[in-house]
Amino acid sequence: MRWRQFWQAEWVAPLLALLLLSGTLAIYVPAFRTVENFRNIGFQTAVIVLLAVGQTLVIIAGGIDLSVGSVLALVGVVTALMLQRNTHVFGAVFVGLCISLLCGALNGWLVTKGRIPPFIATLGMMGVARGLALVLSKAQNIFIPEDSPFLELGTGHLLGIPLPFLIAATVAGLTEWLLAFTRLGRYIYAVGGNREAARLSGVPVHRILWLVFVLCGLTAGVGGVVETARLSIGQPTGGQLYELHAIAAAVIGGASLAGGRGSVLGTVLGALLMAVIRNGCDLLNIPYEWQQVILGILVVGAVLLDQWRRR
Repeated sequence: MRWRQFWQAEWVAPLLALLLLSGTLAIYVPAFRTVENFRNIGFQTAVIVLLAVGQTLVIIAGGIDLSVGSVLALVGVVTALMLQRNTHVFGAVFVGLCISLLCGALNGWLVTKGRIPPFIATLGMMGVARGLALVLSKAQNIFIPEDSPFLELGTGHLLGIPLPFLIAATVAGLTEWLLAFTRLGRYIYAVGGNREAARLSGVPVHRILWLVFVLCGLTAGVGGVVETARLSIGQPTGGQLYELHAIAAAVIGGASLAGGRGSVLGTVLGALLMAVIRNGCDLLNIPYEWQQVILGILVVGAVLLDQWRRR
C-alpha cells in the first residue's frame, strides 16, 4: 500500500525523470557535472520557480493566470526606474511588489466579482501590464547603476549557493507549508476539487480565489525583482512566454488543469527538469527550435501520464 501511495504522488514522475536525465548527462557530458554549470542551472531556474509556485496555487484552485510574465516585466521596469532616481533599494523593491500585489488583486476581483473567466481576465491583465511597462520605459531598457547593492539579489551567493535560488527555495518552502499544514491550503484544494461542494461546506470560495490570484501576483513580483537584479536592467519586453513556462512546470509537476491536484514540490521538480533539459541541449549544441519541440513533447507526456494514473 505504501508503494502504491508513493507512485501516486504527483512529484514522483518528474523526480524519476530528473534523476534519470541528470545521471545520463553526468555520465556522457563531463561539462554538465561541474559546479559552475550547477550554479548556472540554479540561476536559470529561480525565476521560473517563483512564477510557477504562484501559478500552482491558482491552478489547484481551478484557475489560470496568463499575466505573470507581463507583471514580471512591469515590476522590473518600475524597480529599475526608481533605482535610477536614487531610491533606496528597499523602497524600490517595496513599490515593485506593491504593484504586483495590485495586479494580482485586480485579477482576483475580475474573476470573483466581475464573473470573468480567469483565462480572459488574466489575458487582459497581460496586455495592460505589458503596455504599462512599455509606456513607463518609453519602450527602452532601463539600466541600473553598476554600484547598486540591489544587483546582489540577482548575482550574489550565500555559502556558494546563488541568492536567486535561495530566494526561490524560501518562497517555495513557505508555499508548500501553506498548502500542507494550514486551513487556507485545505480550502484551496477544496475550491479546486469541487467549487459548489466547497461553498456548501462553508468555504469562502470567492475570498480564496481572490487570495490565490493575489499570491500569484506577489510571486511574479518577486520574480521580477530577481530577474531585474540578475540582468541589471529593467526590460519592458522581458518575461515573454514565462507564463507558459510556469504553467508547464506546474503541469509537469503533476498539477491538474481541472483543479484540485498539485504540489509545490512537484512544480519545483518540473521547473528543474525543464532547466536541465535546456542546459543539456545547450551543452550538446542542440538548436533552440528543437529544444522547444522536446519541451512541448514533455508537457503533453506529463498530461498523458496524469490521465493514465487517474484511470
